[in-house]
Amino acid sequence: MVAQFLGLKLRLLANLFRRSPWQVVGVVLGLLYGLLVAGALAAMLVAFRGVEDIGAIRDGLIVGGSIVVLGFFLIPLIFGVDDSIDPRKFSTMGIPNKQLAFGLAVSSLVGVPATALALVLLGTIVTWSRGPGETLLAIVAAALLLATCMLASRVSTSLAAFMLSTRRAREFSGILGVLLIVILTPVIVLLFNMDWSRYGLDLLGGFAAILGWTPLGAAWAVPGDAATGAWGDSLLRLLIATATAFLLWLAWQGLVSRMLVSPGREAQARAYGGLGWFDRMPHNATGAIAARSITYWGRDPRYWVSLVMIPIVPVLVILPLAIAGVPVEYLSLVPVPLMCVFLGWTLHNDVAYDHTAIWLHVVSGPRGVADRVGRLVPALFVGIPLIGLGAAVSVAFYGDWAVLPGLLGVSTCILLAGLGFSSYTSARFPYPATKPGDSPFAQPQASDTAAAIIQSFTFVGSIVVAIPAIVCLVLGIFVDPIWNLPALYWGLGGGVLVLIGGVWAGSRTFERRGPEMLSSALRA
Repeated sequence: MVAQFLGLKLRLLANLFRRSPWQVVGVVLGLLYGLLVAGALAAMLVAFRGVEDIGAIRDGLIVGGSIVVLGFFLIPLIFGVDDSIDPRKFSTMGIPNKQLAFGLAVSSLVGVPATALALVLLGTIVTWSRGPGETLLAIVAAALLLATCMLASRVSTSLAAFMLSTRRAREFSGILGVLLIVILTPVIVLLFNMDWSRYGLDLLGGFAAILGWTPLGAAWAVPGDAATGAWGDSLLRLLIATATAFLLWLAWQGLVSRMLVSPGREAQARAYGGLGWFDRMPHNATGAIAARSITYWGRDPRYWVSLVMIPIVPVLVILPLAIAGVPVEYLSLVPVPLMCVFLGWTLHNDVAYDHTAIWLHVVSGPRGVADRVGRLVPALFVGIPLIGLGAAVSVAFYGDWAVLPGLLGVSTCILLAGLGFSSYTSARFPYPATKPGDSPFAQPQASDTAAAIIQSFTFVGSIVVAIPAIVCLVLGIFVDPIWNLPALYWGLGGGVLVLIGGVWAGSRTFERRGPEMLSSALRA
């Protein structure tokens, strides 16, 4: 039975190489990257065999290893993983629960994560091979760690199958994962900038002293304690590690038994009354398209996930710069223009988001300007308050209201120019996008380099148009405040000009290329 599960997992992995050539190249590069990183870590651990500072090596392995164990449990639970060997797929085969659980657990050893972890654990065995007892404990600890990580991954994946079975749950967990990364970013930057020669070893030792007695780090501490002569602590931690693996095995068995008789959760259908935004917008083609776009932005996760990400981007940019020593008053002027860049760029492939529903536009024959202007309304609804309120808050933090006109000009120019470019590219160069109902974090494979060129053109174009306004704003900050007025004039004038040009070009393109846009949607 175990051999059959292993053969099934190998065939599933072999199917990865039966995709399109570019997808195969991506898979191969990913596999090579993972194995090379694991090999480099294993080589570093082998080199630690000759290092005399055993305590520092033990503390480092405990902290780093605890993060690895936590990652095996949290990543499937937060981001969701497509389980190719879900226990429910074997529910009609009459396999005993314990045999099925054991076979699926062993088959999880076939894969890049397990292989990479095994390479690292082999390196730890070499690191602690400083005597017969230490070597034996290192082998036992490595086996327990491999079992613990694989069982943690299986338990987490199965819990995700219950908890993240609905689309909304998967999207919410993905957003939580992104927010977690944002929260951890300043911590990571701070650790990289720490004076490790003075405080690093003490901090590492403090974390290791705590994690070494938890299920996350107990197994990593076993051979290190033995190498330092603390055989009592080593055996106690070995007991904790063994109990952890055994409890995970019991949890995995229980989940398999539950999954074989329980279907996944289904999303509850919602009932909506009235016409919503279609009642509030003008009763013409532009108003109808605007109402539909606003409804999409509020209900379609592909849009609101993008909106959630827009304010996160400045945090990722500003925190490292602040930690690096850039004055906070200057950084306070960055968030609003940066959010405007991404807000204007959001619509650059908007037509492709309609997928096959674009045929309604093609057969009903609205004017191109109605479609182009209608799709801009939700972005303007978000962008105008963002610029007004955001600029006021930024200038309040900066402390000099003289820069307000310049900041308004730069932000407005970037937003309007981005919307202008997007109005043209979304009609002229639509490329495959996430289909309605799919995860907003998934992106279909584009057949050529057009997608990257279009994204780069739309993103960079708005910044290029705003360069004169940006230069005037910088002169207004460092030379003379009078330069803030030209920044405002150029920002408003240049942004409106590009927006009008983009809507005009996009309108003509939309009217001429209706069949081509429908064909592109069908191929996506």
